[in-house]
Amino acid sequence: MKRSILFIPGNNPSMIQDSYIFEADGIIYDLEDAVAYSEKDSARIIVKSFIESGLIEDKEVIVRINDIDSEFYLDDINVIVSNYVDTIMLPMATEWSVRKLATKLDEIEEKKKIAKRIKIIPIIESGKSVLEVEKIVRHQRVSGVLLGAEDLSFDLGIIRTKEGAEIEYVRSKIVIAAKAYKKDAIDTPFTDVTDDEGLIKDTKRAKLLGMNAKACIHPRQARTINKVFSPSSFDIDFAKKVLKGYEEAQKVGLGVFSLEGKMIDKPIVERAQSVIMRAKYFKLENE
Repeated sequence: MKRSILFIPGNNPSMIQDSYIFEADGIIYDLEDAVAYSEKDSARIIVKSFIESGLIEDKEVIVRINDIDSEFYLDDINVIVSNYVDTIMLPMATEWSVRKLATKLDEIEEKKKIAKRIKIIPIIESGKSVLEVEKIVRHQRVSGVLLGAEDLSFDLGIIRTKEGAEIEYVRSKIVIAAKAYKKDAIDTPFTDVTDDEGLIKDTKRAKLLGMNAKACIHPRQARTINKVFSPSSFDIDFAKKVLKGYEEAQKVGLGVFSLEGKMIDKPIVERAQSVIMRAKYFKLENE
């Protein structure tokens, strides 16, 4: 369960050393776009050394590897995969590349005797991956999908804007596919790290469309994203009332009941249960 995941360049030792104190729910140690070709080997070693130090205890450890067709892919996967890695983020994902990565993870997990099943977060950042997203999310290893709007915009030949009208359809398609298989729908980063109001607006729009998490590219963005994707005090209080009312209704054999002038039925009860679960998981006040 997550609200925010933060990209950190794999060749930035100072940020990597501080990553365990950042407020993001997950950290993405990036071996791909953020790292120059000449620094791929050293970035891989830096990331491996840090994540195997065991300093990160309460965050999802994610590593974005290089494209599966690149010359760096095999070294990335062979070196990085260990019991200390929770998730591999796969750029330029397609159904084929997800299956190929999953097969490789099967081999490495057996060879290294890894005690857990490492998850995959494919990045939807091409026209082909958008068309295949429904097949991608079905894979057992896939825990969620990330919209990569910058590369997608380039692939489609469209202009990327802060307003985001050009990605609305893709956001919705990703949400429907992900939620159909109970996977995370993770929104694209907001790239202007100086525009706090823009970040809030963009995150709220993503949430309205059904996204449940968002990637970020600067540590200071994580707090804002977490706040938007967390239940508010009002949400938590109302959920408690719903669950209390449901318990009382069950005692007298009622399937639906009224609360504050609203009819409460099964979907609203399930939503209330989800709110309380998220509040407890994220240790929110008034839980």
